[in-house]
Amino acid sequence: MSYPQTYPQEHVDSATHRPQYLTDSGDGSLYLKDNLSENKRKIKINKKQIKIKTTKTFKSAILVSIIILTITSIEQAKAVSQTDLLKLYAHSRIINYEQFRCFEALITRESHWNVAAKNGSHYGLGQMNNAKYKTLDGFTQVDWSIRYISKRYKSMCNAWRFFKVKGYH
Repeated sequence: MSYPQTYPQEHVDSATHRPQYLTDSGDGSLYLKDNLSENKRKIKINKKQIKIKTTKTFKSAILVSIIILTITSIEQAKAVSQTDLLKLYAHSRIINYEQFRCFEALITRESHWNVAAKNGSHYGLGQMNNAKYKTLDGFTQVDWSIRYISKRYKSMCNAWRFFKVKGYH
C-alpha cells in the first residue's frame, strides 16, 4: 500500500480493525455495537447462527417488545382499489369538497362506483342511457358524468338534491 492513501477509504471498525461491509465479509460475520445500556455489547451474526451477548435490561426489553407485538392487532395493508382511484380522479376534477361529496353520494347510489353496472338500458358509473358510455373506461365515465351533471343541474349538489327527491337524475 502506498502513502498517502487516496480517498475514499473503506470505513474500518475500530474494535475489530476490519473493513465494515453490509454484505459477507471475509469470515462471514458482522460485528455491531449497541449503546442501549451502559454496558456495550457486541452482536455477532454468523451465516448459520446468531449469538447475542446481552445484559438483563436488554433481555427484558426484548421480552416486553414480544409481548406487546403479540397482544396488539396488526392490520394488513390494503391495495388501492379501482373505486379509490376513480374517487381520487373525480376529486381532481371537482375541486370543491362539498360538490365532490355530492357527486360521490350520487355515484354511490347509482352504481356503487361499478364501471360495469347495468340497470335496464342504463350503464356505468352515472347510469346513463348511452350505448357508447358503457364502452368507456371508468375515468372517462367520470368525465362524462361530470359534464352531464354540470350542464343539466349546474352543480353536483343540485343533482344530488334532485336525486333524493325524484330517485333519479
